[in-house]
Amino acid sequence: MPKSVRTITSAEDARICVVMVGLPARGKSFIAQKIIRFLSWISVNAKSFNVGQYRREAGALKPTPDFFDMDNDNYFVIRKQAENNAIKDILKWFSEEDGVVAVLDATNSTRERRAGICEILKANKIEPMFIESYSDDESFILRNINEVRKVSPDYSEQDPEMAIKNILLKLQKYEKNYETMTSELDGDLTFIKLVNGAQEAIINRIKTYSESRIAFYVMNLHLKPRCIYLSRHGESVYNVEQKIGGDSCLSERGLKYAQKLPELVTANAGDANLTVWTSTLKRTHETAQYLAYKKLQWKALDELDAGICDGMTYEEIEDKYPDDFKARDDDKYEYRYRGGESYRDVVIRLEPIIMELERQDNILIITHQAVLRCIYAYYMNVPQEESPWMSIPLHTLLKLEPRAYGTKITKIKANIPAVSTYKEKGTSQLGESVTASKASVRDIITSIAGDK
Repeated sequence: MPKSVRTITSAEDARICVVMVGLPARGKSFIAQKIIRFLSWISVNAKSFNVGQYRREAGALKPTPDFFDMDNDNYFVIRKQAENNAIKDILKWFSEEDGVVAVLDATNSTRERRAGICEILKANKIEPMFIESYSDDESFILRNINEVRKVSPDYSEQDPEMAIKNILLKLQKYEKNYETMTSELDGDLTFIKLVNGAQEAIINRIKTYSESRIAFYVMNLHLKPRCIYLSRHGESVYNVEQKIGGDSCLSERGLKYAQKLPELVTANAGDANLTVWTSTLKRTHETAQYLAYKKLQWKALDELDAGICDGMTYEEIEDKYPDDFKARDDDKYEYRYRGGESYRDVVIRLEPIIMELERQDNILIITHQAVLRCIYAYYMNVPQEESPWMSIPLHTLLKLEPRAYGTKITKIKANIPAVSTYKEKGTSQLGESVTASKASVRDIITSIAGDK
């Protein structure tokens, strides 16, 4: 079945191209990828076009700092062609793939360049929306330089010290001609200027619902290093009985996991200040009871509502509601239990959770299988059709480290036995095959990287 796409646009909204602006090592690619990840997660057809990648595909794989000298006409032609190819593909994507939001990920450092992009987009009935990441905070810039040095294809084989030196020289080349956006000189444009990692935001001429939604999201982005820890509740009585839903207590092994969890968290988080978020259901509270951190309950973190099937086993559902059982297997993301929810419904109610997560430092979330699948899919950029089938085992702590070009994940097992609650497609039996388990592994998701 083809993937369903639901846009967030209203009748007054147009197609949007988010045009990134900013010097290298300011977090532009991080913001660009986060925007695409968020919009895709809420079913908006969105795609990022990274000019640096187009430049590498044209043969400029390991450019020297001189390559970015604005006064070098030969290099300028190569960079300009990379940008033109990216814009050409953007127009094609909007036309042929019903695009809703594109992101042009590049420095776009001068008003002349931005005006040219604006003219092309408007001629094709696409609304330009500029997002500038500006920083004069030396520690912020140096942290981003170190991240670029480690993961950008431009510096992957260079000595670390030489890579940092080359990035700094590249910055000097760009700084000579860079023109930051201001309300006085760019007041006729729709733009957001994020200062020092969204510590301050300047917003100008946001006109539509889609633009305001993107603006609200980027204003909440957290650009500093932090960790997010995810865990299902410990094994519950219903898990042992193979029943779904309900509000049962932990089993004996589930309680052992709750007792073990503080040790796992301390071993991986050290003395970091954490806040623990749980659902309102008993099994998450019991799992968090030994953790000596501030705790908050969120109704939005409650498990997917199974409606009339709540408290039943999958075998009972298959026997009593065979058509529903098959319909859910056929399209698990969209299927809504009678009187209950679908995975899409869960994503909609989790949107405020994601917004709040982006604002916070270190968080530990203890919640449920379907909910964790949705949160995990957001951070790991898992397609909607795959997310309901991911394996999220019991008694495992997941450590997520959002980075500029992807999310690193560490899986920490408690070595406390628990039942499998994973149901493979086409069966009512619980337990996953080795093939399914391997297919679910997504340890590192990388994004197109590199400043332009």
